[in-house]
Amino acid sequence: MLVMTGFAAKHAAGRTGEMAVRALRLILLALVVSAAAAWAEQAEQGTRLTLQAALDLAGKQNLDLAAARQRRYVARAGVQIARQRPNPTFSFTALRDEPHEGLFFDQPLELGGKRGHRIDVAEQEGSLADVEISTVALEVRRNTRVAFYRLAFARAESDRLAQVVKLAEHLRQIAQDRFEAGAVPQLEVVQAELEVSRAQADLEVARQEEKVALSQLNALLNEPPRTSWELATALEELPPSFTLEELVQRAYGANAELQHLAQEEKVEQSRLRLLKAERVPNLDLQYGLDFNAPRDFKTGPRSGVSLVLPLFARNQGEIAQSFANQRVLEAETAARKRAVAGTVEEAYFDWNAQQTQVEIYRRTLLPAVRKLEGMAEESYRAGKANILVVLDAQRNVQDVERNYLQSLLALESAFASLEQTVGATLDQK
Repeated sequence: MLVMTGFAAKHAAGRTGEMAVRALRLILLALVVSAAAAWAEQAEQGTRLTLQAALDLAGKQNLDLAAARQRRYVARAGVQIARQRPNPTFSFTALRDEPHEGLFFDQPLELGGKRGHRIDVAEQEGSLADVEISTVALEVRRNTRVAFYRLAFARAESDRLAQVVKLAEHLRQIAQDRFEAGAVPQLEVVQAELEVSRAQADLEVARQEEKVALSQLNALLNEPPRTSWELATALEELPPSFTLEELVQRAYGANAELQHLAQEEKVEQSRLRLLKAERVPNLDLQYGLDFNAPRDFKTGPRSGVSLVLPLFARNQGEIAQSFANQRVLEAETAARKRAVAGTVEEAYFDWNAQQTQVEIYRRTLLPAVRKLEGMAEESYRAGKANILVVLDAQRNVQDVERNYLQSLLALESAFASLEQTVGATLDQK
């Protein structure tokens, strides 16, 4: 039997402890590495983002909209200013004549409901600020929708060009096989290689444009420039349909310019009521004490009342001006209504035209050119056509597919403009 000395036992225990610490460090390192890998994979894939989520995020975080909302505090301060009451005046006199000293207080009293009308004007002006904020919100919503679909378009274009590269490489392989078999000259192989190089260059440009589109969207959402998104709303997902009459009626009640004019008219009406209330003069109540009149009294009260007589200046010019402003606003509203109807019609027909174009590409042009491309490739493989026929067919497909994606983006942009013109959310009826 071996007996371990105290020193040997301590040494063995120390080595065991060191091994445990090393094992713990390795476990922690493995956990950190795995967590970093998972985080990197998630960052690479990006966070899922629907169109509605992007619009909501812009509504909460967009800096232009946040700056516009600060106007509410200015409006609230205006109401607070309107609520103020006149301050009293305190006077002290010291004279050689009797009475030698005096204290005097003067308190103006507003009559005719001036304070209430002044508060009403400030509140109506605050509502005008809310209309201006809504206008900025509509602009941000439009820009966010366009930026979202511009990113979707850029990614779809990158995917399309990646397929073009694969097709070009496939055609190059066919040309190489036929050249090795002695069926075609080397010129066709060179042409196929040139087509591969061109497709790869186009793909690289498209990927750079995708980064630009992502940066623009992140700027609108006030997110870090490198934030990646997995777009959950497809470019092909079309918005709902509306009739022109329905859109015009909604625009009459929601258009930003019409709302602004309507609120301006309310402000002018409140201002007119204030001007009429200001015809009623204010009452000044005065009270004080006189001191040190040795022959008559030591302390004596004094009071008075003053009232401005509205004989000459009674806000006649201001009231006439207010009436004139209201007539101008009424005329501008009528003219603006007709202009809004025309603008809605123009945006609606542009949107309809884009819808028609998308349907033509989807149902007719895309199937036709893809079928033609397949036939050209089979003919080339069978030796019944040269490579130029295949290249021409592939370029036709590329042109039609690119135009189709552009028509989808144009359709979404037209819908965004239509929604902004109407002034209401059109995603859901």
